[in-house]
Amino acid sequence: MGYRKWLEELLNHGPEIGSRALHSKTIMDFMDHIVWITGASSGLGRAMALEFARRGATVVVTARRMDLLQALVAELETAGYKAKAFHCDVLDEASIAGCAKAIVEAFGKIDVVVANAGFGVMGGIEKLNAEEWSRQLAGNVTGLALTCKHALPHLRNTRGRLALVGSVGAFLPGPGFGAYSASKAAVHSIGETLQVELRGSGVSCTTLHPGFVESNISRVDNTGHFHPERKDPRPAKLMWPTDRAARCMVNAIAKRKKVYVFTGHGKVLVFIGRYLPGLARKLVPKGPATEA
Repeated sequence: MGYRKWLEELLNHGPEIGSRALHSKTIMDFMDHIVWITGASSGLGRAMALEFARRGATVVVTARRMDLLQALVAELETAGYKAKAFHCDVLDEASIAGCAKAIVEAFGKIDVVVANAGFGVMGGIEKLNAEEWSRQLAGNVTGLALTCKHALPHLRNTRGRLALVGSVGAFLPGPGFGAYSASKAAVHSIGETLQVELRGSGVSCTTLHPGFVESNISRVDNTGHFHPERKDPRPAKLMWPTDRAARCMVNAIAKRKKVYVFTGHGKVLVFIGRYLPGLARKLVPKGPATEA
């Protein structure tokens, strides 16, 4: 069987790999926990808020879009869950610091922090300008690192859990996704560093690397404007719904895993990217985003 045929077979069956955890019965393992999720107004952040709440947590959701956050809080409260929204812009350290302080003032502690806020700046390396690079790294790397900085003193008090949301793109060549992949490789490195820096503190750090999950990332341009008419170039048949992905992510955080890669196809692609880089370079097409 040729490499391409072999990879196609693995990818076609990928969503079934590693999904056993999704079928476990509902548990209340985050009862009375205060869980802070950044970038919670949509996508994975929103889905994780629903999953943590289902498992007993009081959910604190933050982002810049307060209208979307308030709608999420209303949905959670209608279902009988506890939730509160705060404004937080991860591009502004004062906003992050103020948010962490406000959460502790409101609830007395923080047990779990999910540094989820992020976005993608797309385009070939030859086409991206300094402003685009700065925006990508400021949001996905600096904003995430500063969220950790201001959350960790509180997590040390509760021997809590910190989670960083990366991407399988951190391990793969991605034409047109160079800035985004570089930012997620930095997230992985930050997670590895925290594994050392937090040793003995009782605080765990879980770096989460999702594969293809439903989101609007490809519909947001490099300046942050949303274009609902844009097509998502990612393969639809490999896409996981956000609720399924959120269950996997919350399970990994609950188990204090160090690094968690999913979905099934994501595991296959990361394996190829890390251990068969030559094959990865041959298999990855030029991609539609190189002209962005």
